[in-house]
Amino acid sequence: MTLIWVVNPNTTEAMTAAITRSALAVVAPGTTVAGITPESGPPSIESHYDEAMSVPGVLTAIRRGEEQGVDGYVIACFGDPGLDAAREVARGPVIGIAEAAMHTASHLGRGFSVVTTLGRTIGRAAELAERYGMQRFCRGIHACELPVLDLDTDPDAVKIVTEACRQAVDADGSDVVVLGCAGMADMCAVISADVGVPVVDGVSAATLTVQSLVAMGLKTSTRGEYAPPPEKVYAVGG
Repeated sequence: MTLIWVVNPNTTEAMTAAITRSALAVVAPGTTVAGITPESGPPSIESHYDEAMSVPGVLTAIRRGEEQGVDGYVIACFGDPGLDAAREVARGPVIGIAEAAMHTASHLGRGFSVVTTLGRTIGRAAELAERYGMQRFCRGIHACELPVLDLDTDPDAVKIVTEACRQAVDADGSDVVVLGCAGMADMCAVISADVGVPVVDGVSAATLTVQSLVAMGLKTSTRGEYAPPPEKVYAVGG
């Protein structure tokens, strides 16, 4: 039995539930998925500050998972917050949803467009495309200007995201769309049918990547940079 924790770096329980449903929809028999909401952090992640404030909660959750024998982890925010640090403290594989989504999209066409929430997050997505060696596949990054939490509450959310995807494909000449927010995870099928190209949800892609790595008996290398961090006492402000 494989146990995967899908860690939502924000503290909104409704989003954790939606993310967990997306992960459960794709895993194989014999794999158990648990959605995890951190004890601390922002209600949504829409800035560098939000992302930085989310990392302690993510790491605390992963340390708790290590105590409970979790086999692997998904970091379910498109900024992949705390990914490197998480790999230092987890025995099993840790995959970010932007990382997984971009690599998956590169298998499905010659180029993809990313459609994210707010325009201010475009720079972060571009940095990640460069980090993951995806610049030659990533033809454009577009914002639908819908706040993260509105994805669950705005009755027109699917329509707004779908139209942004259509415009992105037309503008970039892309073969694939990558959804740039975990909160969009359950929109894939509707958008793909409407726009006519494959649409990749990073939560599903990351969950299946973790499942595959665990099945192959592979773990993050501890030879160098991802070795466990040196033991030390950290000062905690109050």
